[in-house]
Amino acid sequence: MKPRSLAPLAVAAAALLLAVAARADQLADIRKKGEIVIGALGTDEPNSFIDPKTRDMVGYDVDLGNAIARKIGVKAVWKQLAVSARIPELQQGRVDLLSASLTHTREREAQIDFSLTTLVTGQKVMVKKSSGITALDQLAGRKVVTVKGGTQDPNIRKAVPGVNVVTFENSPQAFLALQQGKGVAYVNDEVSLISDFGKLGAASTGYQILPQNISVERIAIGIRKNEPALKALVDDTLRDLEKSGEAEKLFLKWYGPATRLKFDKRDFRIDSDRIDG
Repeated sequence: MKPRSLAPLAVAAAALLLAVAARADQLADIRKKGEIVIGALGTDEPNSFIDPKTRDMVGYDVDLGNAIARKIGVKAVWKQLAVSARIPELQQGRVDLLSASLTHTREREAQIDFSLTTLVTGQKVMVKKSSGITALDQLAGRKVVTVKGGTQDPNIRKAVPGVNVVTFENSPQAFLALQQGKGVAYVNDEVSLISDFGKLGAASTGYQILPQNISVERIAIGIRKNEPALKALVDDTLRDLEKSGEAEKLFLKWYGPATRLKFDKRDFRIDSDRIDG
């Protein structure tokens, strides 16, 4: 009985190695196609939202993504995503990056890589004053609303054991649910809550944001696993923005005193991708 030839196996193995090598440099692929597809929420002002006049995607996250596209020398193509779809869309190759209000967490590091931190914020809770709620512990056993697929759900459950969480596809839906009385509280990032609070106009006198943080959120750009060249370029772009002072200007453009958020300063720098401490 003749031994089976190993040649077909060797050919198959070589083909597999070539295929892996061919897809190992996403940055080269992006340059070749002349565009980079970036996923964003499009519903999270001021990070990413649709300009009502131009119908273009605009915001802090968008400006950062456009800076990365310019660094590469390609066109930025923006794709609007639901919160829960962000990581699957990146993993499946439907977008090249996520600039989408994405919190960097240990759990997510098992799925994707992250850029340097681009924003540091906290998650808080908005309530109607008529609810009588003035502290987080009063939410135990009560119904709160938030966004599906984000860190808000697990964070409020950790902060308030026994809370009843109802999720919606995006922030506008969750905010509307609070106004309609579908929950006694609305959980989101502080900047989103302040932005939504400003949209209430005269009705804002009936609402308040509780002072306690339920978490500290370090926001970053999401990158597919094992793409070191692309991560290095993204991080270099962000470092250049910080060094030139452009990062400060972008923050004040979207969050500063002339905006609805009225932050008078930026209390973080874009210089690390660590999430400890």
